[in-house]
Amino acid sequence: MDSFMAFFSDLSPLYKFAWIMAWLSAGLLIEFARPLFRDPKLKRGWPHFRTNLALMASTMAINTAVGVLTVGVFEWVETAEIGLLPNVAWNAWLELGIAFLALDLIGQYTVHYVLHKQPLLWRLHMVHHSDTHVDATTGLRHHPLDFLLRETFALVAVIVVGAPLAFYAAYRIATVFFTYFSHANFRLPDAVDRALSWVIISPNMHKFHHHDRVVWTDSNYGNILSIWDRIFGTLVYDDPSKVTYGLDTTDPERADDLGYQLSLPWRKTEVQEPPVVLQ
Repeated sequence: MDSFMAFFSDLSPLYKFAWIMAWLSAGLLIEFARPLFRDPKLKRGWPHFRTNLALMASTMAINTAVGVLTVGVFEWVETAEIGLLPNVAWNAWLELGIAFLALDLIGQYTVHYVLHKQPLLWRLHMVHHSDTHVDATTGLRHHPLDFLLRETFALVAVIVVGAPLAFYAAYRIATVFFTYFSHANFRLPDAVDRALSWVIISPNMHKFHHHDRVVWTDSNYGNILSIWDRIFGTLVYDDPSKVTYGLDTTDPERADDLGYQLSLPWRKTEVQEPPVVLQ
């Protein structure tokens, strides 16, 4: 555990960037070899990648800035013994598992649920859901304020559980893989995907979260573990061929218009309609 703590405590921004690029590249290659959707009408080209990569760059910049600005939070948690873990003497690997559970529940599932249910915050999150061709690049397609809120909830989780920096960094590294894994436009064998869905958010599960109808969009909020969706009754599992990507309240022709996407939360014309009952 000492080497684990040392490695993740001193994780450099360059290593994090390389990790992100490695899994993004892997996701794109797998999509090419075994795509889930191979519809020639889907306009995935340079405008799509340009918009998603620009938004991804903003989230990476925010992540780096927050990491620098919140070093004091981890020092405070440690010195003041804030939260659960500084006040117990459990096995270090058990404590790591508890930290992962707390970060996944508070820093991912809970904030994701709030982003969908709070109207003003949903406007921020619409940028992520307005992508009409979900693929690996969609994983970090977020409005900057959406991602900043996610970082805030993650820090709340750190304080509640009293997680050291190394545990937080390890969880964030894990989320990179699962983000690309769940968003990538590739097909797993159905039996494999369904089996995985009992433990983690599988690719087919997350595709329903990107359906353009609210009934299915408001489901499968988890990031790594599917247990939270099962516990709170927000899990949907069905045939992904039924999914139509995007939002039925935004202009699909402007899904790759960066200016439109950044201004989407403040556009009065893009309002959320009542949920449509799917037959």
